[in-house]
Amino acid sequence: MTGAGISAESGISTFRDSDGLWEHYRVEDVATHEAYERNPELVLNFYNERRRQLFQAQSNEAHRQLVRLEEKYDVRIVTQNIDDLHERAGSTHVLHLHGELTKGRSDRNPNLIVDIGDRDIHLGDLAPDGTQLRPHIVWFGEAVPNIEPAAVLCEEADIFVVVGTSMAVYPAAGLIHYVQHGVPCYVVDPKEVPVSRPVTFVKDVATRGVTQLVNMLMQ
Repeated sequence: MTGAGISAESGISTFRDSDGLWEHYRVEDVATHEAYERNPELVLNFYNERRRQLFQAQSNEAHRQLVRLEEKYDVRIVTQNIDDLHERAGSTHVLHLHGELTKGRSDRNPNLIVDIGDRDIHLGDLAPDGTQLRPHIVWFGEAVPNIEPAAVLCEEADIFVVVGTSMAVYPAAGLIHYVQHGVPCYVVDPKEVPVSRPVTFVKDVATRGVTQLVNMLMQ
């Protein structure tokens, strides 16, 4: 399971760090459906900016090490991130909990999703059903459609690894409770992360910490 910390070293701004986007935008203004209804242009422009930032970034060593792990393991990534850096690094099984910046969707039908790549979304851009195209992002207060398949992956895991997430945002933070008793759990993060079960901490940034962990697992 990965969060913002794995992409921070690629230059992707995070919401919750001291220099993160929360300082410049209130969550109520850019990450709720109410905000979108109130000021759709502001919300669209916010995600257009995030998309431009994403396409100036590159996958980092932490992303690449998880690809390397596929040489010996069946690696399934559940990510809270809306970037595509796992896919660009070469990971073959990535489940996005909170949506994807490179996609848009119908405002009426959340299952009508279209690839937009690096293109901006403007007012007047329409989904195939004729409704306004909106970012394919799970906003606060909206359902998380992939939480159930993510829970199944966690139940089936033989090893569970958490990289770069505060374990503070639900329902994603609750996924660790689906991991079977006795399964080895590892947490890679430079900060203390509150977890409710025995884990092995690798206290380092993602690029170094994931490399260290993967080296151990590959042996």
